Amino acid sequence: MDDQALSKRIKTLAKAVASDPPSVVIELLEELKREKAPTEDQLRSTKAGVAVGKLRNNANKDIARLASEIVSKWRKNVDAAKESKKRKMEQSKSPTPKDSPAPPSTSYSTPYEGDPEKRHFKVDKVDIVRTGNKMRDGSIGVLYNGLAYRCTVSIEEVMQRAMEVEAAAFAVYKDTPEYGKKIRGLMTSLKRKDNPELGRRVMRGDISADKFVRMSDEELASEAQRARDRELERENMLSAQVPMAKKSISEDLQCSKCHQKKVSYSQAQTRSADEPMTTFCECTVCGHRWKFS
Repeated sequence: MDDQALSKRIKTLAKAVASDPPSVVIELLEELKREKAPTEDQLRSTKAGVAVGKLRNNANKDIARLASEIVSKWRKNVDAAKESKKRKMEQSKSPTPKDSPAPPSTSYSTPYEGDPEKRHFKVDKVDIVRTGNKMRDGSIGVLYNGLAYRCTVSIEEVMQRAMEVEAAAFAVYKDTPEYGKKIRGLMTSLKRKDNPELGRRVMRGDISADKFVRMSDEELASEAQRARDRELERENMLSAQVPMAKKSISEDLQCSKCHQKKVSYSQAQTRSADEPMTTFCECTVCGHRWKFS
């Protein structure tokens, strides 16, 4: 696709965003995504990157998702071209002697050869400045660290996936405290030593970025962890059901129905050990029952 064709498509897209229904915009974005990624010079001359980049914050989540995917694809192509050009320049300046062993590859597109346990965007020398927003760029770095942990996939692929997940999280939570909380939660889940399969599933695409950022803590946990939690809950519930030989009477607790302060109570650990105990109350006057933690 030449400059003229790309420019025409961007103008058509801008008109569709302003006056056409979302379905038309989505169709145009899908066509752009299927096309071969433009060069950096084409993106600069047509300002296509700026136009599509603005749509990442569109209220329609499908438009925002497609725009993020297109920008990521284009950026990936530009980065790969820069890396290729850099390697060629280095090779021309300091050619490797025929009788010397070739140096280890540092290409972004080759499998990682270092210690996967110590992967970090700083160690991998990755530029995380991708959106121009300090908070979002920092989140990309956090997600990169989580996805790269114990992973031998190339730097480029990890970065691509980290940007997709961040874009999906921002589309759902916007600039709210929930956004930062979700990013930190995802990173913690990815770094759990008892759940190495989670990161692999995200990298393979078994779990899409959009689904990943919407998963609950229970869904993010490993099957083994979920089984342990279910067993603990079952044991705690059984313990809570054991009748107490004697209940304590408190004059500090007040019944919400009759407002008397003659309340008997007992306590039991119904959740994990680091959670507060559950207090079971019964009014000795009217028989009203309730519980609180």
